[in-house]
Amino acid sequence: MTNLQIVCQFSGASFFLRSCLTLLPLKAEIICIGDELLIGQVINTNAAWIGEQLGLAGISVVRSSCISDSEKAIREAMDYSQLHSDLIIITGGLGPTNDDITKKTLCEYFGMKWRTDEKILMEVEKFFLRYGKTLNEVNRLQAQVPDGCIAIANKNGTAPGMWFEQDEKIFISMPGVPYEMKGMMSDEVIPMLKKKFSLPFIYHKTVHTLGIGESILAERIADWEKSLALFDIKLAYLPSPAMVRLRMSASGVNEKEITECVNKKSKELIPLVGGYIFGYENDTIEKVAGDLLRSAKKTLALAESCTGGMIAHLITSVPGSSDYFKGGIISYADEVKTKELGIQEKIIAEHGVVSEEVVRMMAQHARKKFNTDYALSTSGIAGPSGGTIAKPVGTVWMAVSGAEGTFSRKMQFGDNRERNILRASVMALGMLRKFILGELKET
Repeated sequence: MTNLQIVCQFSGASFFLRSCLTLLPLKAEIICIGDELLIGQVINTNAAWIGEQLGLAGISVVRSSCISDSEKAIREAMDYSQLHSDLIIITGGLGPTNDDITKKTLCEYFGMKWRTDEKILMEVEKFFLRYGKTLNEVNRLQAQVPDGCIAIANKNGTAPGMWFEQDEKIFISMPGVPYEMKGMMSDEVIPMLKKKFSLPFIYHKTVHTLGIGESILAERIADWEKSLALFDIKLAYLPSPAMVRLRMSASGVNEKEITECVNKKSKELIPLVGGYIFGYENDTIEKVAGDLLRSAKKTLALAESCTGGMIAHLITSVPGSSDYFKGGIISYADEVKTKELGIQEKIIAEHGVVSEEVVRMMAQHARKKFNTDYALSTSGIAGPSGGTIAKPVGTVWMAVSGAEGTFSRKMQFGDNRERNILRASVMALGMLRKFILGELKET
């Protein structure tokens, strides 16, 4: 920081300098309004998405809160936030109905009067014409905004956003409907913020691992993690069922230098835990496995039991999965395993449905039935009941079959049904990936 920056920061001019001379960190707060969020009727995904976008733009989020649809709660949140943050992002309560009070409360809070924004009114009229509907008086009021704000167009709805500047603070209010908010944030808000402020460059590098626990992973990369401090790189562990994401973050002025440094440090993970790394950034195991199948021009079939179609769901969530996925059988009942997959009853009686013998035959017979290059199968005890001493809840057998042979593996998970189903599905797709790459051999 230069002497000029230090002097000005202590003289109360940091807000002005941030917009034209310096890269002082811009502190932001997110306020999500809605009783439906507080009672759990609607999951608050807005805060997470907004936080991510602000972070990518070089803006630090210092607080996120969820409040009720009441004037008192909104006012109290505004009073607090402007004491601790430079930028306050607000979502929710901008609709045309009586329970949407955010716009009215903000107008009164800032001591403003109303005006009709003609540009916004034209956009609202176009929105209704697009769907062959007539604009009524209630919707016409959507174009009415506080006279001291900048109205932000809503390309996906009728409620405009509002940009207020007061006491060296910026308040931005947007709709709570996620796709409306996201369009407004991406197309209008972020570009406006970048134009107004000289923001630092922030770079995130995410490394995806599968099949290694968070504590074991941390132990293996402990020395590497310590070395990150020398380069001002922060590391975050982001665990989920069967997976752990490692997010490296660095910020500064020199974009090229920061990017090269973070990428170089991420490559140092390969000799340490490379066998568990399956992707980077926005990769998912279903996409990575699918891309391998597509590039090799191979096809896949499934025979699912304990996962109940979850693997099929993950695979088909990827656009273009019809290029390589032919279909599958959810052989939940024993009779389906015998009638549809041709597994002999005596095999099931001798070994049980949750066994290596059965799961291998499931994969082999599914591959033959669907005439595919590969087939993946699962059979297990998802829980919370059904376990035995020999095969406790969480026992899952999975197999993958191809021209190279069949590989099978036994996994032991916990007693949470949902987590067991998801972990088994993810691990099975990870096994498929390694089998295609030739890293697994027939057992």
